[in-house]
Amino acid sequence: MMEGSRDEVSEGVNSKGHNAWNSSVSNELGLRGTQKYELLNSAGTSNQGTRKKLNKYAVWCALLASLNSILLGYDTGIMSGAVLYIKEDLELEQWQVELLVGSLSIISLLGASASGRVADAVGRRWTMSVAAAFFLVGSLAMGIAPSFGVLMGGRLLAGIGVGFALMVAPVYTAEVSPASSRGSLVSLPEIFINIGILLGYVFSYMLAGLPENINWRIMLGLGAFPSLLMIGGALMMPESPRWLVMQNRIQEAEVVLLRTSDDKDEADLRLAEIMAATGIMHSTEEQTSRSTWPGQGISVHLGGNQAAHTHGEGVWRELLYPTPAVRRMLIVALGVQFFQQSTGIDATVYYSPSVFNGAGISSKSASIGATISVGFSKTLFILVATIWLDKAGRRPLLLTSIIGMTVSLAVLAIGFQAIGIKDATDDVLPNGVAGAPLSAPQGSGFAPILAILAICSYVAFFSVGMGPINWVLTSEIFPQRLRAQAMGLGIVVNRIASGAVALSFLSLVDAITLAGTFFLFAGMGFLGSVFIYVFVPETKGKTLEGIAKLFDREEVQPTPFLELGVMDSKDNKEVVDSRAVFTRVNADEGDEVILVAHDSLDTSNTDEEIARKQLVAKVKSIAKQGNGFQKLRPAER
Repeated sequence: MMEGSRDEVSEGVNSKGHNAWNSSVSNELGLRGTQKYELLNSAGTSNQGTRKKLNKYAVWCALLASLNSILLGYDTGIMSGAVLYIKEDLELEQWQVELLVGSLSIISLLGASASGRVADAVGRRWTMSVAAAFFLVGSLAMGIAPSFGVLMGGRLLAGIGVGFALMVAPVYTAEVSPASSRGSLVSLPEIFINIGILLGYVFSYMLAGLPENINWRIMLGLGAFPSLLMIGGALMMPESPRWLVMQNRIQEAEVVLLRTSDDKDEADLRLAEIMAATGIMHSTEEQTSRSTWPGQGISVHLGGNQAAHTHGEGVWRELLYPTPAVRRMLIVALGVQFFQQSTGIDATVYYSPSVFNGAGISSKSASIGATISVGFSKTLFILVATIWLDKAGRRPLLLTSIIGMTVSLAVLAIGFQAIGIKDATDDVLPNGVAGAPLSAPQGSGFAPILAILAICSYVAFFSVGMGPINWVLTSEIFPQRLRAQAMGLGIVVNRIASGAVALSFLSLVDAITLAGTFFLFAGMGFLGSVFIYVFVPETKGKTLEGIAKLFDREEVQPTPFLELGVMDSKDNKEVVDSRAVFTRVNADEGDEVILVAHDSLDTSNTDEEIARKQLVAKVKSIAKQGNGFQKLRPAER
């Protein structure tokens, strides 16, 4: 072993490039000699490396998980057409139509409120099966419903399934995805929601010609098929590696991470990151805050004072009585969820045939057919978001999306104002019959076209950012210990906002006209633009646990600590106790070195915190280089 010097790490990072930085680190940390060490970035790849190919297994897992999202999309799309015929067949009043359409969002709160605890207790994979089973039974019940009461009973079961699905699919996808493609893969559930909406529109149009006492039953009953696909898909999916670590099933987690990571180095880093975030000890032989991976040549030192294995105990208390950092996370997550729905997206999609009636399209089948253009617009532009999410970043796409939605809503409102509708409810639901023929005033031929184009533009801009990215943000900004429950809380806000808009849409139109309603939605879009500009940070390319640093302005960000472990590659024994005062590091060629940047401190131990601050003072420049684990490995010889 070559003994290192006691030199301090320089205050600033060498800005002359990657090799110069490596040389500086090697000298300052005593890694002297001819051996060079290569810095890996937070995704586990070399800064000099080439672009990684998309991990096919991770994509496969994300696709299977996203089948859950088809459930919500199909229900949304199919109900927009089915309600036209349910109203007539079951002779429903307007309040019953509003309750039938809008209740799914409120009912889904039952599933969302329980989803976090269930996902932590039985795993993400089986929670998705539970979601599909609820929707399966609910779809069949709605398909055979002889009365409004039975129909609402099926709606209740389907809504619970939707609540589970909305939470668990993005969480699971975020936890199996490599950092290089996490944004794109986590947006897949939103893509499948849009595919489900499009399928709902298409089947509504295809089945519209059947007798009115049969067509809507087939429309709703077909929702059982994606549920069966999801139940079968769950049998082929691996469990979330983060959940496996929480269960102390480390070896199983390693297997999943090896298959879903870009390379073995990233798999090692992701496992270390998860273990640090959850506080799980890899070795129970030593009751210290250190975890050693035998045979891997890696020493991981865990910081903070986190519980090793809990099923969400104390998590709700931390969310309800948050620290400043967690409060900022909640503001961002719940804010984007609220503004996604308060701009009226679900009401527009649910009632699009009736809205097109208001724009001058006269027949039921024609108005249902026009909704297919909405479905195509949503699905096409969600693909744009998927391609650009990890390139352009979350924040630019969110701002582009919300501003475009606001302009489109304003144009839509102007279009309806030009049509000159006065008594909107009579026009949208004349004589209590949803979707009855409506004629636009003379001389307003361009206004209906403008309104239809504005709706397509509105849903297109929604799909570019506000549709997929709010789920990405909510699933990635919270630390592991809070992620499942926080995602469930975000779903609650999302569904309440969605339900409030859908339940009140017809009454709102009756009170302030279609033009006034869409002007109101445009106003909410403007407020959402201001909110995103002020509060939402950029999270592109950052590790899941490292993202927390963006919110740790007071209590964590100023005082991260680092620890260094060196394993002798010959006898697999730790040769540096990095918990002691950092004075020197000894390493030979072939030894593995790992540098750990912790996101939190045990502030209850003042002496230990002071010691860590002293350590930070010596390696401050390295701390600025990454968001999580930074690993030094021998470069190619």
